[in-house]
Amino acid sequence: MIKIDSITKTFDVVKSLNDVSLVIEKGSIFGLIGSNGSGKSTLLKIMSGVYKPDSGGIYYDGVSVWENSEIKRNVVYLSDNQYFLPNATAYDMMRLYKSVYPTFSVDKFRTYLKSFGLDERRKLTTFSKGMQKQVSILLGLACCTEYLFCDETLDGLDPVMRQTVRKIIAAEVADRSMCVVFASHNLKEIEDICDHVSLLHKGELLFEAGLDDIKLGIHKIQLTIPKERQDEASAELDKLNIVKKEKRGSLFTIVARGDEEKISEKINALKPTFVEFIPLTLEEIFIAEMEERGYEFDSTIIG
Repeated sequence: MIKIDSITKTFDVVKSLNDVSLVIEKGSIFGLIGSNGSGKSTLLKIMSGVYKPDSGGIYYDGVSVWENSEIKRNVVYLSDNQYFLPNATAYDMMRLYKSVYPTFSVDKFRTYLKSFGLDERRKLTTFSKGMQKQVSILLGLACCTEYLFCDETLDGLDPVMRQTVRKIIAAEVADRSMCVVFASHNLKEIEDICDHVSLLHKGELLFEAGLDDIKLGIHKIQLTIPKERQDEASAELDKLNIVKKEKRGSLFTIVARGDEEKISEKINALKPTFVEFIPLTLEEIFIAEMEERGYEFDSTIIG
């Protein structure tokens, strides 16, 4: 288990993180989302023991990660940028990683390389950016650590490779309860693979919950009401726990919190001529969360 306890980090006059606290369980795939500059990468680097927080701490099963080489050997941080030794091949990087991570599996790495069609003796500088990213990801997976942190890691991969990597990660989590944290502003990708999500904005944690819990607790409904009853219906709708309400002609579109069955009973009591519950995407949910808190969503969610 990772306990993130009241982390604050400032660079010069910019507060990158402000009193952030989270608990991430083993065996989970956790999504950390937010716009560029929200503090995602800073938090991952503090979790990896690369940065020291100004205050607060990161604890793995109660033990601090800072200046703790034993814990760090059980954590892999995959940056958005790939770092390789000069003129290195995949074979050279394999030897380097094996020297750092006792759990590194040469057999697994070579199996991955073969399945991805990558030559371990070819210089990585001759690989495309997408191929270099594949090597970086495969090195991280072959470390067989308990914790894997991915910072925009799937960006730059083609759709087939993204799906393949997601499947490999899901299988690793299922097989050995590995904990994976994805930092991304790609909400569709987070929705496809993560079971828990949290939202950072300007260094502050705005929201954290299980993905299923989020979707069960907030609903989007469209309904039409005859013109002569629209004012009355609008007032009744406002009695729901409304996050957002729009009206275009006779069509009402609302986003409301609460139990779906109870919301349905109240709406049906208005005798609408048409009603439909529409599944919300993760992007729509977080836009609603941001709007409710008074934030502009255009630059915050959609990257």
